[in-house]
Amino acid sequence: MGVDYYKILQVDRNAKDDDLKKAYRKLAMKWHPDKNPNNKKEAEAKFKQISEAYDVLSDPQKRAVYDQYGEEGLKGQVPPPGAGGFSGGPEAGGPTSFRFSTRSPDDIFSEFFGFSGFGGMGDFGHGASRAGGSGFPRGMFGDDIFASFRGGAGEGSVAAPRKGAAIERTLPCSLEDLYKGTTKKMKISRDVTDSSGRPTTVEEILTIEIKPGWKKGTKITFPEKGNEQRGVIPSDLIFIIDEKPHSLFKRDGNDLIVTQKISLVEALTGYTAQLTTLDGRNLTVPINSIISPTYEEVVKGEGMPIPKEPSKRGNLRIKFNIKFPTRLTSEQKTGIKRLLTSS
Repeated sequence: MGVDYYKILQVDRNAKDDDLKKAYRKLAMKWHPDKNPNNKKEAEAKFKQISEAYDVLSDPQKRAVYDQYGEEGLKGQVPPPGAGGFSGGPEAGGPTSFRFSTRSPDDIFSEFFGFSGFGGMGDFGHGASRAGGSGFPRGMFGDDIFASFRGGAGEGSVAAPRKGAAIERTLPCSLEDLYKGTTKKMKISRDVTDSSGRPTTVEEILTIEIKPGWKKGTKITFPEKGNEQRGVIPSDLIFIIDEKPHSLFKRDGNDLIVTQKISLVEALTGYTAQLTTLDGRNLTVPINSIISPTYEEVVKGEGMPIPKEPSKRGNLRIKFNIKFPTRLTSEQKTGIKRLLTSS
């Protein structure tokens, strides 16, 4: 077959258009003469081969002829009359009737990277008078036209376009949601470009899995779900967990805090706390200790789930609001004194 264009582009024979573009982009950047100042001659030859291979394989008609007849078929050295794949033969004007035109490496490179004016890339070996002998003008991008490509894109690829600023949205969740975990569906609409390149608006349902124990401030990121704009990578869409106030419980890290109102008699003589947990269980906690205004009853393992250790939970801390009597009769005062001093 002569020159193996598939091997030059490092793709297999079933390569699709996207595969060819990716391969060309990588190799063209690697072997561009201005990126190889110490071996320009080799780079120019390789760059020309890469451009030629892409030109043939990306054109369905040229690729079909190449696959059937090889490089000779493209140059007009066709098989005898009657062979398939050609509409004419020598009698129709000789082999030159079938010669395909080729695009210059300059044109192909410009098509990919948006540059123009490099001129002479299809005239390797004859442009030594230009810009240090490379055949590529330097004034346009300074001494190294590839400086603008650097900055994280890596060898053989163009630096990534600017990315839009992240879009942040608050996602209110009840304490029950964060205790048990839940799934929330969020409907979004965004501007995208359809297959014909025209802007259109699409609606999408995003599914957010809330894990048990997640805290306020937890972020869930959906990459590149913002509006599409020319030359800009779509923004990430970030949902930030917010915790709705609860009528009974307050959260402190992985602990839950509940406050119970009790009388002074209950504080001094004993009290049984009755609670309904966030997952609907009835909890009974007998307290036999003297309950002072600063006393806390700690119930191990009845707090919030710990996200990194789902089998473990924080604690439930029961605080007390003791209701003192507003006044006492003299007899009550005497009785209390007698009781307390006798103990």
